[in-house]
Amino acid sequence: MGKRKGKCVKKNSASKEALEPENLVKAPHSFVIHRGQCSKDLVDLTRDFRKIMEPFTASQLKERKKNTIKDFVSISGYLHVSHMVLFTETELGSYMRLARLPRGPTLTFKIHNYSLARDVISSLKKQYVMMRAFQNAPLIVLNTFSGEGMHMKLMATMFQNMFPTINITTVKLKNIRRCVLMNYNPSTKLIDMRHYVIRATPVGLNKGTKKVVQGKIPNLNRCKDMSEFFDKAGLLSESEFEDDPNSQIVLPQSLASRGAAVDSKSAIRLFELGPRITFQLIKVEDGLMDGEVLYHELVEKTEEEKALIKKRREAKRRLKEKRKSKQEENIKKKQKEKEELKQKSLEGIKKKKESTESQRLMELAAAESQNNDQDMEEDDDADYYRQEVGAEPEKDLFTPKTSNKRKADDNSVRGFKKMRLDKKLKRKYQKNQDGGQQTKKQGNDKKFQNKDFKNKNSGDRDKFRNKGQKKVFGGKVQNKFNKGSKGREGKGRKNSGKGKGRK
Repeated sequence: MGKRKGKCVKKNSASKEALEPENLVKAPHSFVIHRGQCSKDLVDLTRDFRKIMEPFTASQLKERKKNTIKDFVSISGYLHVSHMVLFTETELGSYMRLARLPRGPTLTFKIHNYSLARDVISSLKKQYVMMRAFQNAPLIVLNTFSGEGMHMKLMATMFQNMFPTINITTVKLKNIRRCVLMNYNPSTKLIDMRHYVIRATPVGLNKGTKKVVQGKIPNLNRCKDMSEFFDKAGLLSESEFEDDPNSQIVLPQSLASRGAAVDSKSAIRLFELGPRITFQLIKVEDGLMDGEVLYHELVEKTEEEKALIKKRREAKRRLKEKRKSKQEENIKKKQKEKEELKQKSLEGIKKKKESTESQRLMELAAAESQNNDQDMEEDDDADYYRQEVGAEPEKDLFTPKTSNKRKADDNSVRGFKKMRLDKKLKRKYQKNQDGGQQTKKQGNDKKFQNKDFKNKNSGDRDKFRNKGQKKVFGGKVQNKFNKGSKGREGKGRKNSGKGKGRK
């Protein structure tokens, strides 16, 4: 069985790149982001603009405060991103920047007013929102962008290149479901942007027939028969307006909507999706967000000022190149030092290995020479014994004493043999038993000694008592120590109290 692929391999976009068709890879992709402190409405406008640019945009892109423009430019080549739309907001107003990646140019527009998609849809009487329309790119329509000036041509080219090109011979009409309209007003220099969904309805049919063809359920409450519904048009609602003849066409291909078959006459209707944006071109820069100003609507500079700005920019560019070359040299120098240090460390390791090997060989040679010396000494002692005694020495007389311990496999002396558990417990038990008997014997000896000592003391005490007694006639014993004790006791009782009589 082959090795199972993990989740990372399955989700890797690099493996899916080969499966993408060429027209999708070459189609213009875009980033739509906002930077800086922006209001909630401007953030919602950014999301609505992403809906316009679908499906060739990062609709779930999550930008952070720490992300810079360089971060988006660095991954733009890998993701085939060609344009970037940037929304910003200041105290003076809201701005939109349209840049071509990765080197520019950059167009800066000032947003005069805008309406969000949710507000536009809620204001319409007939709302028509179809999510399948966002599966294909919209059709771009430019109106009155043929004015004089290089900035007009650049602006029209940038808007056209934001959306994929259409090949008239191979295009399928059922895939064109949305339209983006850009209208330029030469007098006010404002650009109005609108976003519509395209729908085709059959023309030349009775209203009742049209409802049935379009799949709508008719109301037959006032009709006795089905034929009465088709014949009497007066019973139906007159709210539907008649289509303009200029919007009626003959379809060369069949569309996805009902009743829009090949060679049938249909009327093209537009339903607005939003958002609505009105903006004005302010500035055109040569580079990406920072370059030479090619056009400015509000500021005009003289030739001297332009030359001075160009000179400063050139000096800044040379300084940047100089710093970059110096950084590259420092990087190469550090890499060279790192390689030299690595070589030195490898040489030191090699020398250490050689020294340890030579030291080991010297130790082996010294051990062999020591064994040889011992053998020579043993031979000399045996020869001397033969010469002096004239007989062969005993076998174990001059041989060194060998250890009785068992040796391991590497000829090293093994440690003490492990004692079996039952023998160990037996010895411990015998030891405890012997210790108990000894302590018992010692206790008996102590008792015996105490008893002898008591008897001896009692005999001495009797002798002492008998020594002070005197036997008199009649069997009475008189204690000479207690002789005259009565008189002394009486005197003592008299004078035993407190006061003057006590001395």
